[in-house]
Amino acid sequence: MDTGNPALAVDCPHCGLITPRFLQYCRNCGFSLWPTPTMASAAFQAWKEADPARRDARPYDLELPVVAGPEEVDFEERAHHLGIHLFPPSSYPFLICLGIFLLALAAIPFGAPVRWVVGVVGMVIFLIGVFGWVVLEDVRMYPQEDIPVERAPSGGQASSVNHEEERH
Repeated sequence: MDTGNPALAVDCPHCGLITPRFLQYCRNCGFSLWPTPTMASAAFQAWKEADPARRDARPYDLELPVVAGPEEVDFEERAHHLGIHLFPPSSYPFLICLGIFLLALAAIPFGAPVRWVVGVVGMVIFLIGVFGWVVLEDVRMYPQEDIPVERAPSGGQASSVNHEEERH
C-alpha cells in the first residue's frame, strides 16, 4: 500500500471511472477494488496516519476536505443590502408575553381577590412592556433630530402666500 500517494480517488481498473480509493467496491460498476473491507479499512487508516493533513478525510471522499473556519456572516449588513429592516434586540416582548400570560391566568376561576390581583399585575406588566417597546425602544432606534424651524415674524402675520406654500 502506497501511503505517499495523496490521492483519495483512483480510476477503476474495470470501468475506468473515478471512484473512492478506499472503498471495497467501485462506486460506478461494483468492481472489487479490495479483497475484504478489513483490508480497505486498514489501508485507509495507514494512509491517514502517514500525513496529519489527511486527518479529516473519509473513505468515500474523492478529494481531501478543505478545512475552513466558520463562515462569518454580518446579518445586519446583509439585511441592509436586501432592504430589510432589522429591529434592535429588546427584552420588552418578553414582558408583553408575561403580561398576557398573567392576564390569561386571571381568567381561570380562582377566588375573586386572586383573579383581580393577577389581572392587575398582568395588565401593569403588559403595559410596561408595550410602553417600553413602542416608546422607549422607538426613541432609541429613531433619535429625534434637532430640525431648525422657521417661524413667522412675531410682530405680524405671515402672508397668505406662505400659508399656501406650507399646505402643499
